[in-house]
Amino acid sequence: MAGLISIIVTAIFTLNIFLAIALIFLERRDPTATWAWLLVLFFVPLFGFIIYLLFGRKLRRKHLFRWSGKNRIGIETLIDYQIEAIELGTFDFRLDDTAHYQDMIYLHLRNNHAVLTQDNDVQVFNDGVAKFDALLHDLEHAKDHIHFQYYILRLDALGNRILDVLIKKAKQGVKVRVLFDDIGSRGLRIRHLKELIDCGGEVAAFFPAILPLINPRLNYRNHRKIVIIDGRIGYVGGFNVGDEYLGLDKKFGYWRDTHLRIEGSALHPLQTRFLLDWNQASERNDIEYAERYFPAIPRKGSVGLQIVSSGPDAEWEQIKDGYLKMIFLAKEYIYIQTPYFIPDVSFLDALRIACLSGVDVRIMIPNKPDHMFVYWATYSNVGKLLKAGAKVYIYENGFIHSKQIVVDDELSTVGTANIDVRSFKLNFEINAFIYDREKSHELAELFEQDMQLSTELTYEMYVNRTRGIKIKESISRLLSPIL
Repeated sequence: MAGLISIIVTAIFTLNIFLAIALIFLERRDPTATWAWLLVLFFVPLFGFIIYLLFGRKLRRKHLFRWSGKNRIGIETLIDYQIEAIELGTFDFRLDDTAHYQDMIYLHLRNNHAVLTQDNDVQVFNDGVAKFDALLHDLEHAKDHIHFQYYILRLDALGNRILDVLIKKAKQGVKVRVLFDDIGSRGLRIRHLKELIDCGGEVAAFFPAILPLINPRLNYRNHRKIVIIDGRIGYVGGFNVGDEYLGLDKKFGYWRDTHLRIEGSALHPLQTRFLLDWNQASERNDIEYAERYFPAIPRKGSVGLQIVSSGPDAEWEQIKDGYLKMIFLAKEYIYIQTPYFIPDVSFLDALRIACLSGVDVRIMIPNKPDHMFVYWATYSNVGKLLKAGAKVYIYENGFIHSKQIVVDDELSTVGTANIDVRSFKLNFEINAFIYDREKSHELAELFEQDMQLSTELTYEMYVNRTRGIKIKESISRLLSPIL
């Protein structure tokens, strides 16, 4: 027996050595994350190996998202044209608000192939009831197709209200496709949507488990929330589908989030993103190019925006790069709302430098955790910025889930990406970057209204925090590279 135990221990130790070599020499991770995983492997050898297999392996990027229709709608040609026009100084910016940020627009074009559209009408929702009332109204009036994608889709009262409408529209001949994340929508299975499928709807799950409780891609989740109706109306933002997003969960209370309803040419890149995600997840029902998905859209408004997506399939962290560029461009203020604030050193340094340069930096976070370690890591990180002059607000009117940044009343972003390593490196995310004074001012006003429902965390309060909080912060900070 002793000999067998010795062999097992030696095998585990040898396996850990090989994994350590792979981490250091082959995967070329961020050094902080590398050290964190090495600690996990060597301090909990057997379970560390299992944890690494589930959460630590890097995603194979080759052929993850494929869709031949991109060339048919002219996106590649338009990208090349916009890049060249900005380089030559001949780009036709319709508003000075947009032209002022042409270097950021250029960044997203080169970094993410994010086309600039300048004819959009954008409606902002910060309340779940209003958002879902509008969404249900638009779904009821769908004529051709509904593309429906959420990280979390619950079949509770709200979910079933939406499902009933989707079934109704499918019976009327509208092409309905539903895409959900397998981990985010835990407990939901494709068979639970059988009635929709029987009516002609199609359903797919993103990165489903191979076997129950076994999912080697567990760590890579599709966190995007996208709805497209007839190729003319789109939704993107932070709300998922569930009763808690209507403020009906006793634990969280009122749910404060931010979501956008968009009409305009931005629907083309938004539609493209959905089709890429759908074709990755669907086993037999790939979508081919059709004009019905990309109709000619009459000019609806004058809001300039870019739809930017990011994920572990990309070489760079595109949404994080956009966030950093916003910080670099700020002259007067930066307003940030995020439920999780666990950035890397570059992000913290950028905000610290902005504070020390006289920029009014304000960060709003929740007053209660939905993930304990994440909450205390967030608390620790905002504490670091207080000494530099940042203002931190703890939202008291329920739970704040909004992913929103506003700069100088001119530039803003709303989407699905939190300010943490998971959103920057591991999740598939999507954000709208908005170049418009009116919409950015509206988002800033909503932030200032939320300040009235918040408690300011001062530097003195943070310094005098209890020993228990300090211990929680220390543990969470140690785990933050892999949270």
